[in-house]
Amino acid sequence: MKKILLLLAVMYGCYIASAQQRAHYTQYILNNYILNPALTGIENYTDIKISARDQWTGMSGAPRTAYVTVHTPLGKNDTRTTATSFEIPGENPRGSSYWESYNAAEPHHGVGMSIINDRTGNFNRFTATVSYAYHLGITARTSLAAGFAGGITSVGLNTNGKAFFGSDPADPAVGGAVARELRKIKPDFSAGLWLYSADYFVGLSAQQLVPQKLAFVDDATFKTTGKLVPHLFLSAGYRFLLNEDINALPSVMVKYVSGAFKHDYQAEINVKLQYRDLLWAGGSYRQFDGYAAMLGLNVANTVNVGYAYDFTKTDLRTYSKGTHELMIGFIIGNRYGDTCPRNVW
Repeated sequence: MKKILLLLAVMYGCYIASAQQRAHYTQYILNNYILNPALTGIENYTDIKISARDQWTGMSGAPRTAYVTVHTPLGKNDTRTTATSFEIPGENPRGSSYWESYNAAEPHHGVGMSIINDRTGNFNRFTATVSYAYHLGITARTSLAAGFAGGITSVGLNTNGKAFFGSDPADPAVGGAVARELRKIKPDFSAGLWLYSADYFVGLSAQQLVPQKLAFVDDATFKTTGKLVPHLFLSAGYRFLLNEDINALPSVMVKYVSGAFKHDYQAEINVKLQYRDLLWAGGSYRQFDGYAAMLGLNVANTVNVGYAYDFTKTDLRTYSKGTHELMIGFIIGNRYGDTCPRNVW
């Protein structure tokens, strides 16, 4: 029993020491709130996102991630576009006339919450946090938001998986005592800033803000100890009006995680093309990893759907059938008839 416990602790220690510890997302450009709590309450409505990601399909023990995020503004009042708050017939709601009349946000608060479950092999990571942000117009067209989030992260053994334990999840060698020893609950904190205007955004955030040890055994002969390290995200994007109906939104994000990548950082480049406020398509490149294609649809002013397919250029391409990611969004309390976010992405 003790040998098995040590073996599992070694495997997880190696995992958290040599890889990004937080889940990957391809469609974060549609939900930057998942990475930066400063976006809490940025829109005029309650924003709900539900996502499922199946990474490296076809491989046993490959990561599977699911999350739900909810955030809403408090005391936010913006000018309506029309008397009925819906778009003017024949005019693109995201065309030049709208952006010429764009104003910075009035001072307001935002509150939100996120629930994330990430399973890799036989280890499961569950995180639940609540967030707060304050938004303030610093010029006539530019706003700055600052936010933070706090909650818990539970890292434990998933004995229902078959990546390491074979086909019998009831094996007593990995049941009961081992599962309890390999479940640790840690505090989770993040913070961020978000500068945004009619045409651009710049964001900086940190997750796992407080470094923490993650040891599963108490044994003087066991020298390897895992560690939860901060994850830093710097992102920026700019919006171009190609014509009255089509917008182009290139963006970039750089992640810094000590020990996770070559030189500890990884860059991602995205391009999103949006037709009016109805359809969008895009692509991305993730340094040291691969490429992704994305497609989305806004259904009236209540529901939006996005899908992404990733294919890796690493040696895993021989075994993996790619990565699928689906996201469904719901807009609640949409008093202004928005069919997509007003703030750039």
